[in-house]
Amino acid sequence: MYLMKDIVRDGDPVLRKRAAKVEFPLSDEDQELAKKMMEYLEVSQDPELCEKYELRAGVGLAAPQVGVSKQMSAVLVPSDEEDGEPVFKDVIINPVIVSESVQLAALSEGEGCLSVDKDIPGYVPRHDRITLRYQSTDGETHTIRLKHYPAIVCQHEIDHLHGVLFYDHINKEDPFEAPEGTILIG
Repeated sequence: MYLMKDIVRDGDPVLRKRAAKVEFPLSDEDQELAKKMMEYLEVSQDPELCEKYELRAGVGLAAPQVGVSKQMSAVLVPSDEEDGEPVFKDVIINPVIVSESVQLAALSEGEGCLSVDKDIPGYVPRHDRITLRYQSTDGETHTIRLKHYPAIVCQHEIDHLHGVLFYDHINKEDPFEAPEGTILIG
């Protein structure tokens, strides 16, 4: 299982590289990577285990964040209800946003990142709705539509695969200035 010491921090060049496409069928190494990234998210979202292992809770973890420059991210957006099914849970491989809304959205409290230790306040404008195409670990291609928070999470993770960090999107002059009409979520 990955621990915080395994997470690459801001400043490491791997976080600014374009990640390589993943070949199928997955190698044993890539299968293990997918499993361990999802396991981190599952454990980090359990308050007792999170504290026990001194983790920071996460909803997404990209391969570059554990030092592997490949197009693979684990995403686990929990349910709003206690013991509900996750809103979205999968390892997205070679993800591509095939369409996106004109409508923008941003999290009202801003975004954070397991690779960025300091709090960087500001709105991170992203598309409110996306259509995402990706492969799962079995090589199957999926096309799904996401909106609001799950769409924001997936865009954050896909950015990691292109060497982009969330704070690159924040308005440098006025961090809490968002493009007109941006929906604030949260």
